[in-house]
Amino acid sequence: MLLCWTNAANITLGSSLTAKLNHQNEESSWLSPNGDFSFGFQKIQKDGFLLAIWFNKVPEKTIVWSANRDNLVQQGSIVELTKVGSLALRDSTGKEVWSTGFGVDHAAMLNTGNFVLSNKDFSNNWESFNEPTDTLLPTQVLTTTKQLIASYSKSNYSRGRYLMTIDDGDLVLFSRRPPQDHESIYWPENLIDGRSTGQGISFQVMFNKSGSIYVQARNGTILKWLSQSNSSSSTSGLYQRAILEYDGVFRHYVYPKDDDSQNSTGWPLRQWSQTSQAIPENKCLNFRSPVGSGACGYNSYCSIDNDGRPSCYCPNGYTFIDSNDKMKGCIPIFEAQSCNDDLEDYKNFYIDSIDFLNWPLGDYESFQSVSEDWCRNACLVDCFCPLAIFGGNKCYKIAAPLTNGMMDSSIQGTKSLVKIRKGNSTASKQCNNLDSKRKVDKTTLIVIGSVIISSSAVLNILLLITSLVFCFRLRRKASITKPNQNILEMNLQNFSFVELEKATNGFEEQLGAGAFGVVFKGVVELDNNNITSIIAVKKLYNNNMVKEGEQEFKAEVMSIGSTNHKNLVKLIGFCNEGQHRLLVYEYMSNGSLASFLFGPSKPSWHQRKQLALGIARGLFYLHEEKNVEANVEDDAQIILADWACDCYEAGKVECLVENDDEAKMEMKMVEKYVMVALWCIQEDPSLRPTMKKVMLMLEGSENVSAPPLLNSIISSL
Repeated sequence: MLLCWTNAANITLGSSLTAKLNHQNEESSWLSPNGDFSFGFQKIQKDGFLLAIWFNKVPEKTIVWSANRDNLVQQGSIVELTKVGSLALRDSTGKEVWSTGFGVDHAAMLNTGNFVLSNKDFSNNWESFNEPTDTLLPTQVLTTTKQLIASYSKSNYSRGRYLMTIDDGDLVLFSRRPPQDHESIYWPENLIDGRSTGQGISFQVMFNKSGSIYVQARNGTILKWLSQSNSSSSTSGLYQRAILEYDGVFRHYVYPKDDDSQNSTGWPLRQWSQTSQAIPENKCLNFRSPVGSGACGYNSYCSIDNDGRPSCYCPNGYTFIDSNDKMKGCIPIFEAQSCNDDLEDYKNFYIDSIDFLNWPLGDYESFQSVSEDWCRNACLVDCFCPLAIFGGNKCYKIAAPLTNGMMDSSIQGTKSLVKIRKGNSTASKQCNNLDSKRKVDKTTLIVIGSVIISSSAVLNILLLITSLVFCFRLRRKASITKPNQNILEMNLQNFSFVELEKATNGFEEQLGAGAFGVVFKGVVELDNNNITSIIAVKKLYNNNMVKEGEQEFKAEVMSIGSTNHKNLVKLIGFCNEGQHRLLVYEYMSNGSLASFLFGPSKPSWHQRKQLALGIARGLFYLHEEKNVEANVEDDAQIILADWACDCYEAGKVECLVENDDEAKMEMKMVEKYVMVALWCIQEDPSLRPTMKKVMLMLEGSENVSAPPLLNSIISSL
């Protein structure tokens, strides 16, 4: 007999469920009488099913227990309460994956979320509450023989690195690291360095009906509160769960059952809310074992994000071993310092400092009453020193691999001094085959309207989107006429060529250059008010201008002159005299975008992302609201795009940001930007997104799908 849905209290022998989606696009399951919980198959991958228990009325179908977390089964797999009284899971080939003991009379999915196998006298032979995975529910007890094991990641339900159990009479959280499965206790604090100070009489963890979670002694005494419910608020209208999450933190969550204005719980609707302080509050600071890597993997450090969750990061000069599993740790992206005969190799390194970053217990040498400069130099010349800690006039050389890295805002004045090789990373060597034929001048500038944009190696992804598709092409041919009345009405000043030649002192001081002209600095008197102003004069190349007519140039000036956007510099005048075509803009007193990008103090990855988004918004305004035409003209940029396309198709997107450690921490974001860029330069114009869609994709408001692979961009453009 195949049962898909039933509200019956008892599930009889011979009943079974099949792993497939029914006609309502919902997973087959057995329901609890009140409909709050389901037992059955839940699809979590393309063809991967968990035999699980979940909150049935919560839209996310939050899982609280599973039988086969380390061995997903495929569509067509079956769970059956067999005739001999065993609950057995068999995959699509008929192989048994999981089972319980024999001899039960029936099964039931209870209103508490407990799935039980019962004898004829209704005594339980087996129950899911006694075989927890990572979650506790109200009325559930965690005894000395049981443990919670966190999932491997947010989307991977297999057994992870963190465990909660009662060990030697103490409730502990500990990590287990492959390949040797080294165990490190990280909570409670008094047991981190030993077990002698604990009470040692813990017997079980109770999660009572009122929503309180506590550690209890055998005699019933409450030894420790893990989460204490607020007696002033009702818990009957809440779903509750306590989970050891994939990040190793134990949290208590509630979810209001009512989905309307009658909700009286005081908690936000339609979401899981954390009720109390996480355990531990700051996992990063709790790893102090001299053995093992710490809260994160080797050469990485732990930091609490704005949402209160711990995350792993690589110091500058290092990259994640696996960007999809950041807890595996980091490796340097440069060749290590030589300890052989090359005594001058230290000159190829520099020191990067990171405030509040500590690596306790990893030092192999320490010094007192020294300066920061002394500490920097001491690590720099020591080939065994990858990093030093300086604070309070003390210097600690840290051994490799780096362990127990943690951000600690309480250590004022303490900083990490990270040693990094200058510009010769292993990533560069990996990318040589891709870019050896494409030596691009990284200081080439593209003028987009009034914004000068660079194509530095760091920005080659973000700016491909804008520089390849929306570079202005001002197409004009020579003539001498009087200025159009509409232009004058826009308060655009008509300059003679002699005036601008004098204002720029013979076009002496160049500010930048691009595909369509050169920009010079000048000083001029505007509107005869005896007040001089600094201006930026763009002298357009003749070969771009003589091909087009007078009316087109006037229309272009009017279009640019009417723009008013925070991401665009204002056009204040022009020159249209013979073959001379010049545009006069407000001078950017803070310097050009190019000077900001290539100056001694490089902008952060976050700033560069904001720059690209700002450029996109300006282009959206010009292209779709002002209807300004745009084309590609710059061969250097096309070569750069061709190289970026090769990197993407070769699966080596990291080559595009080889010298940018911040960007390497967000490789998924980098890949997204590359995909947006490749959509923009599709050979078929109908496939290219609108500027509005580009803006939305950069903002994260719209998903980015993988673009079709391209042939050489140089040939297609």
